[in-house]
Amino acid sequence: MQFRNNQHPGHEGAPAGFTLTEILIVVAIIIALAALVIPISRSAIAKSRQGACLGNLRQIGIGLESYLQDHNDTMPVLEAGRKSKDGEAAVLEVLLAQYIETPDTFHCPADREKYAESGSSYLWNSTQNGQHKLSLKFFNVSDNPGLIPLVTDKEAWHPGKSGVNILYADYSAAKEFKMKTSP
Repeated sequence: MQFRNNQHPGHEGAPAGFTLTEILIVVAIIIALAALVIPISRSAIAKSRQGACLGNLRQIGIGLESYLQDHNDTMPVLEAGRKSKDGEAAVLEVLLAQYIETPDTFHCPADREKYAESGSSYLWNSTQNGQHKLSLKFFNVSDNPGLIPLVTDKEAWHPGKSGVNILYADYSAAKEFKMKTSP
């Protein structure tokens, strides 16, 4: 049995396969869908990293509160951070090591290099060094611990205006910097 014009038996007049136009349309649709899905998935990944970082800051707050209970509610005297793990500076990740379950708590998932270099993705607000936890003050704010930052990301790794997460003196963690404005 012979077939003419690339026709299959029982399919008289139908071509065997896809045309170049049909293949190009399918490829264009796939590219368009990928162009929509990739940014959405990147955004979702960035937000999940930000959420994990906020969780880390809350754990650091719990560790800091445990430290304060052992030290008459007096904030530690620390450097803001260090550039290298080999540094001898008194820093948050060394001081709180005994109060935190794992060193990974000091690693923001969005941080690709600072943690590996220094042992922490976070900076201590050294303006609070040696202060009693009930006497903290930051830019003339002393009446609201929810406005006094204690620990922040070292860099703006996250989506949002500031790009940093912050642990405040009331142990809340936020993705935006809170400021008190006068009327």
